[in-house]
Amino acid sequence: MDRNKASCIQFVVICVFVVLRAEEREGDGGGWFLNSDFSLQDEGPCNIDVLDSSSLSYQQFIERYAYSRPVILRGLTDNTKFRLLCSKSSLLQEYGGRKVRLSTANTYSYRKVDVPFREYVDRFLRPQSTDALGSDTLYFFGDNNLTEWQSLFGHYESPPYVLPHTSGAYSFGIAGPGTGVPFHWHGPGYSEVIYGRKRWFLYPPDKEPHFHPNHTTLSWVTETYPHLPEDEAPLECTIRPGEVLYFPDRWWHATLNLDTSVFISTFLG
Repeated sequence: MDRNKASCIQFVVICVFVVLRAEEREGDGGGWFLNSDFSLQDEGPCNIDVLDSSSLSYQQFIERYAYSRPVILRGLTDNTKFRLLCSKSSLLQEYGGRKVRLSTANTYSYRKVDVPFREYVDRFLRPQSTDALGSDTLYFFGDNNLTEWQSLFGHYESPPYVLPHTSGAYSFGIAGPGTGVPFHWHGPGYSEVIYGRKRWFLYPPDKEPHFHPNHTTLSWVTETYPHLPEDEAPLECTIRPGEVLYFPDRWWHATLNLDTSVFISTFLG
């Protein structure tokens, strides 16, 4: 084999290796999936409208969804840079020593615990068991120190379809498979998954779901959800990176993280 041909073959091998490594980096969930291979496979049905954002104008959003029903929009924003900054290595490097506030995953979230972010990742970020009570489950969502995390949030491109006379407030979180917030309600907002998958269950304001306030969403899905009559079934869907879910004011909702997930919500108030 002559030297030119050998060099060419070596170049091709290197290129293939680089492509494979690039695909591996892209598909590793930002490094968040490496601690555990565990994930929940059942994404459930999707009975919420899923639309490409280019097919829905702001006026159509206001008329069809803003005050009446949830919707999932694809391609609404481009958060490629924010996603890179939310990789495990990037967040640990920037925020590993900073304190984060953990909340119990029950309907009222009474208990709060402050720990260094690195300790949360090493000690608390793990799959949740089905028999855990909400009051015994701590994870990082919502209680963000906006001053400390502003350098990260400054790179987030929030959904542009804002309701009249409202402004957005961010809630950022990271949680393991099987975790989630049980049914509750508040004002309107958006939810976006940066890494992982998050399954959503929603009911309109006048249709309060049957649930125990100290039982986790995972236990509800396991014990209650399979036995619901058809007329008590929720609206539901699993969202992935690149999709944004909008929920209207006072809609009941619960979430279930199917993988180790990084997510951010924008509350409109």
